[in-house]
Amino acid sequence: MVKLKNCFQRREKKYKLSYEKYDQLVGKMKHYMQEDEYGLHTIISVYFDTDDYEMIRHSINKPVFKEKFRLRSYGVPIEDTNVFMEIKKKVKGVVYKRRVTLPYNQAREFFETRKNGFNFNSSKDMQIKQEIDWLVLRKKLEPKVMIAYDRRAFLYPQDEDFRVTFDFNIRYRTEKLDIAAGAEGERVAPEIDVLMEVKALGAYPLWFSEILGELQIYPASFSKYAQTYQRYLFTKEEFSHVV
Repeated sequence: MVKLKNCFQRREKKYKLSYEKYDQLVGKMKHYMQEDEYGLHTIISVYFDTDDYEMIRHSINKPVFKEKFRLRSYGVPIEDTNVFMEIKKKVKGVVYKRRVTLPYNQAREFFETRKNGFNFNSSKDMQIKQEIDWLVLRKKLEPKVMIAYDRRAFLYPQDEDFRVTFDFNIRYRTEKLDIAAGAEGERVAPEIDVLMEVKALGAYPLWFSEILGELQIYPASFSKYAQTYQRYLFTKEEFSHVV
């Protein structure tokens, strides 16, 4: 299980890399950063939205405030595997993630019955749970798409808030929307070899900025859920309303 904070804020930037640039970058980064103990691992997320995709349509319009909700697992879960219910908000370019951890079987029961039946010991987790209740139950969110990818993550020992991740083979499916059903799916963006995400609370370390400049690597806009919606779900959704 990947051990990450349940609450944090940071800025995130995406970069689209060729395999060649990825190899060059990792070769230079290894003098400063270390790969986390999990190596190459698979992340599976099911994104929830309203019946008419209100949340992702709002997000695509680049508002000051936007949010997403997803159920996430690191690897294919079994009954007692811990999974994450996550609310991801973005306000003026700053990402705020709030999530609770619970066994997969409890999460599955909640989404199947829509009954508010799970509780937590800490007041912080209970507050996040109440936010989740409001989103899921009041807005009647339902599973819309599974998105999975294989990730390598690198840590910077001198600054725990600075992380670099590389995502490979980003894929989606619109059936079997259960994280326990596996990570198989069709490629979201076949033209992208590697999607790099740089996560930082403040400025990048100088050495990292210099490497990006040397290799001519520049930021690029890319949201996994938004791209999936625009490329594959939008047409289906519009067609279903016409019919």
